[in-house]
Amino acid sequence: MLYRTVAPGEMMSDDAAVEQLRAQVDALYRAESRHVLATLIRLLKDFDLAEEALHEAFTAAVQQWPQDGIPANPRAWLVSTGRFKAIDVMRRRVRFDASLTEVAEHLYHATSDPAEYDDEHLEDDRLRLIYTCCHPALSPEAQVAMTLREVCGLTTEEIARAFLISPPTVAQRIVRAKAKIREARIPYQVPSPSELPERLDAVLRVVYLVFNEGYSASSGTSLTRADLSSEAIRLGRLLLELLQEPEVMGLLALMLLHESRRTARTSATGELVLLDQQDRSLWNCDLIEHGVTLVEQALSSRRFGPYTIQAAIAAVHAESPTASETDWAQIVALYGLLIQADPSPVIELNRAVAVAMRDGPLAGLELIDAILARGELRNYYLAHSARADFCRRLGRTEEAHASYQCALNLTQQEPERRFLERRLDELK
Repeated sequence: MLYRTVAPGEMMSDDAAVEQLRAQVDALYRAESRHVLATLIRLLKDFDLAEEALHEAFTAAVQQWPQDGIPANPRAWLVSTGRFKAIDVMRRRVRFDASLTEVAEHLYHATSDPAEYDDEHLEDDRLRLIYTCCHPALSPEAQVAMTLREVCGLTTEEIARAFLISPPTVAQRIVRAKAKIREARIPYQVPSPSELPERLDAVLRVVYLVFNEGYSASSGTSLTRADLSSEAIRLGRLLLELLQEPEVMGLLALMLLHESRRTARTSATGELVLLDQQDRSLWNCDLIEHGVTLVEQALSSRRFGPYTIQAAIAAVHAESPTASETDWAQIVALYGLLIQADPSPVIELNRAVAVAMRDGPLAGLELIDAILARGELRNYYLAHSARADFCRRLGRTEEAHASYQCALNLTQQEPERRFLERRLDELK
């Protein structure tokens, strides 16, 4: 069953209809390509072949849908078309590798009913995919790169910017990871219940990094990427259904509490709005309530870790009626626990900001200068931006200007750049 892109009684030129359909295909690619890819990987058992099949399927859609209309179930059509495109590729390669004959014939006779590719009839292929990408046989760096690339569709350049490394390094990690999965015959499946706990840490770390990219995009015209943060939350919910562990609760709580502030984080024109200036009436109360409940459950277990502590910090912010009523002493104490549980210079930076809010900008500046002196956050624009803000509040204008300029040189995200440029103009 098909539906047409033009409403009944509506007249549209062929060119306009084609352009409208292309726009719909582009939107479908953004929304569905990773779902289609995950299912193709399950069917084909080969990342590169599945990626090639994905692009072949969308190419076929652009060619066929203007004449036939968009299928009632586009995802099923794309999976089925991609599968048959892959079979064609395998059959062409048979003369070079006879072992592909059996694989191609198995795929051909496997189910081709579009209903079998519907959400109601399939286990979540993306959850299978994320566990494959986070397999312990892969290095932690490769796990992150593979998941962000294959599960979430980030480009190598976006991943490189997020982790302050070069795109060729990211590309090399992905190529090696795919080869490892192929050579070690790593299964494309959710681990058994006995294997889940030891595999969980890697999966949680990757989901957390995906959410971070969605909550504060590493580059581009928008401050956030709702598609990524929504996907991370969806994966978090699936993990919690699968495994009732405190840190799964903590991570989901953390994501929900941060997501509750999305609407208030930008102005109507897309400009950055800092936490202390946000309209808290815009915060999503349902997400806050759910997040706080999960935090309390995780804390009550006495088996919580870094994600739950971060969620507890977010809950303090979420439950503060105004910025001035925030319990900064409690937040500083929680950051102290977090540094013990998961030491990192970024957490030290966040604690320095909290100390500045509790004790004044000079106390925060001294802590940040000590972190920067070690060189660990030299290329992290938020460290320089925080330092600039403390200097501005202390009346040290020249230092503030230099630090704001350094932060501006390091960020690739347009709302952040405009914010820093406004700060520099204000200093003048």
